[in-house]
Amino acid sequence: MKLAIDAMGGDHAPKEIILGAMDAIEAIKDLEIVLIGDSEKINPILTNQTRISVLHTNEVITSEDEPVRAVRKKKDASIVLMAKEVKEGRVDACISAGNTGALMTAGLFGVGRIAGIERPALSPTLPTIDGKGFVLLDVGANVDAKPNHLLQYGIMGSIYTEKVRGIKNPAVGLMNVGTEDGKGNDLTKKAFALLKEAPVNFVGNVEARDLLGGAADVVVTDGFTGNIALKTIEGTSQAVFQLLKETFMSSFKTKMAAGMIKGDLKSLKGKLDYSEYGGAGLFGLASPVIKAHGSSNRRAIHSAIKQACHMVEFEVTKTIENTISEIEISKGEKE
Repeated sequence: MKLAIDAMGGDHAPKEIILGAMDAIEAIKDLEIVLIGDSEKINPILTNQTRISVLHTNEVITSEDEPVRAVRKKKDASIVLMAKEVKEGRVDACISAGNTGALMTAGLFGVGRIAGIERPALSPTLPTIDGKGFVLLDVGANVDAKPNHLLQYGIMGSIYTEKVRGIKNPAVGLMNVGTEDGKGNDLTKKAFALLKEAPVNFVGNVEARDLLGGAADVVVTDGFTGNIALKTIEGTSQAVFQLLKETFMSSFKTKMAAGMIKGDLKSLKGKLDYSEYGGAGLFGLASPVIKAHGSSNRRAIHSAIKQACHMVEFEVTKTIENTISEIEISKGEKE
């Protein structure tokens, strides 16, 4: 198995990317990695070159670049060359913590879509109170969506959750303003009817307030709503820990209390740690493409690499393609 990684993408690139890659090589047998980026910056950090090679380029797409224009103009950018490695079959999957829009553009035009998939979905795994986590899609690959897009999101999320996350017959929910059947706008009402007939364990509508409580293993929504939900969860988590910190540091008494429950607080923070879950998969592309968090450390990169390996090993892309094909055939027979 061979992966390409954008060594120059992310807030802590290239150091944390390289460290995470070296950790993964030690932990995963038969894994090969191609680090794409400036070799003068990579090589001093790359102390273990076992099954790790470097594809040199000086060109980088930054967070300030306009994604589509940058991908078209910067042909030798690390993120563009990464997608090219996948498209031309030299690697099985790719990972970047860089510009999200550029990765989606490079993925669409470089890697290409699975046959039958109308729109890809950006799909992170988010924490739940019980530690199980859930997949949320879409969180911004497409701001607008049609009912059939949400149907395909549910199918892709279900396949990924079962094959990669090991959850049998995962519960698929549709994010809505209420749990009752018939709730929502025209999009959710039509998507509800489609998901009800889909080859997934559809459990109906779920409300945003119940997401972290484990209302479903897979939660489907349009990219606009999903992005707002994702950022609300991230912002609330940060705010809660900031408030806890201020409270525990407010007096000698509370500082003593903080010292006594330090381990418990670390455990609580760990439950909400994105690095445990890897990155966000761009589901619907012809090969696995993982968007690691922009602030990824070595641990998060290692998790994203494991995630990509599992997607390749369990043939997630092929299973999605076969399932979508079967649905289209079934539709044709009914018509």
